[in-house]
Amino acid sequence: MGNEQRRFGMLALLLALALALAACGQPAPGTGGGTTGGGTTGTTPAPSGEPIKIGAIFDLTGATADVGTPYSKGQIAYIDWRNANGGVAGRPLQLISQDYAYEVPRAEELYTQFVTQDKVVVFSGWGTGDTEALKGRISEDQIPFISASYSAELADPAKTPYNFLVAPTYSDQMIIAMKWALEDWKAKGNTGAPKFAYLFNDSPFGRSPLADGTAFAQANGVETPLEVPSPRGATDLTPQLTQIRDFGANYVFLQNVSTPAALAVKNAKSLGLDIQFICLNWCANELLIKLAGADAEGVVGAIPFDPAAEGAKVALEFAKEKGIDYGGADSTFVQGWTAMSILVSGIEKTLAEGKELTGENIKNALETMGAIDTGGVTQPVVFSATDHAGAKSLRMFRVENGKWVAITDFISAR
Repeated sequence: MGNEQRRFGMLALLLALALALAACGQPAPGTGGGTTGGGTTGTTPAPSGEPIKIGAIFDLTGATADVGTPYSKGQIAYIDWRNANGGVAGRPLQLISQDYAYEVPRAEELYTQFVTQDKVVVFSGWGTGDTEALKGRISEDQIPFISASYSAELADPAKTPYNFLVAPTYSDQMIIAMKWALEDWKAKGNTGAPKFAYLFNDSPFGRSPLADGTAFAQANGVETPLEVPSPRGATDLTPQLTQIRDFGANYVFLQNVSTPAALAVKNAKSLGLDIQFICLNWCANELLIKLAGADAEGVVGAIPFDPAAEGAKVALEFAKEKGIDYGGADSTFVQGWTAMSILVSGIEKTLAEGKELTGENIKNALETMGAIDTGGVTQPVVFSATDHAGAKSLRMFRVENGKWVAITDFISAR
């Protein structure tokens, strides 16, 4: 069956289910965070029966807690919103979660506890190091797993059959950012090739896209980019920026979270460096602007989740209604909400088809879902039995007058 046929078939299924659930006062299924209705109904019967258990680990106190906290609040808010709107097939969702402080051994301990003792049916993960460390056990346990890591190592179902990615891989994000940089270089009337550098989190997360980015750069006539790790907990990145200045980099790609990225931007301003910074997902957010202030002006970002999209309104309005404080990090909050909504859509489709909630059935449901519409927050997310990289493109944004403003249409790495 072709993609169009599958999408049409899924749309027909969703419409039928939506009409059926609407009669019961429940939200439409499988449409991500974007088109599932707004606010709480106030008249929807409370869910009952056996809870559907979802495991999650969050970084609330570790090296990536600045973005881990608003992401977790988005995930928790989605569960609360869903239960306030009747749950899934009338059953409540139960989120079983703990802070793992970005420590891989703690992630492995909590995963074992949630899977073997609490009997969760799906799992929401966080970091690249822990998700890659768990991938073998995830496959063995048959636990559908959506992580906040977009490592390309997790996108091939032939190797990691139960991992699903809801945003372009870090490698694709890097290549898209480099494509924009090459066009920007030409548009400014420059000749020859620009020079690239990476300033990255010194971890599996930070290093994840470097090899693929370097291969793309070299294939396009760019000198091998300079690799500069950013030490954990650094309070001054002047030595790293001096190294980048001496290399002569024109574009610096930041694969890090918001706090160290903002420090780099501020330090560069103090040094008077004329460099274009480009953030990938985890620093291209409102928190970077909040921390870097006026120095963030002109920073460019590869943003997979657009909080200004129509589909984000449900999440943001629910947060406002409930007084949820996520530090103004709209895009990160919406990102957590959207990822959880897609994970739950696999549960929902499985139950709608009258099947038992096993990992294999939920995995098959996600792979046959067709295009999952997030209301413009992302491009439609599509999984298949041979490809778990659900999104392939994103738009580039730039900080203008204290806000992220889209400067391109959707760009694909391929």
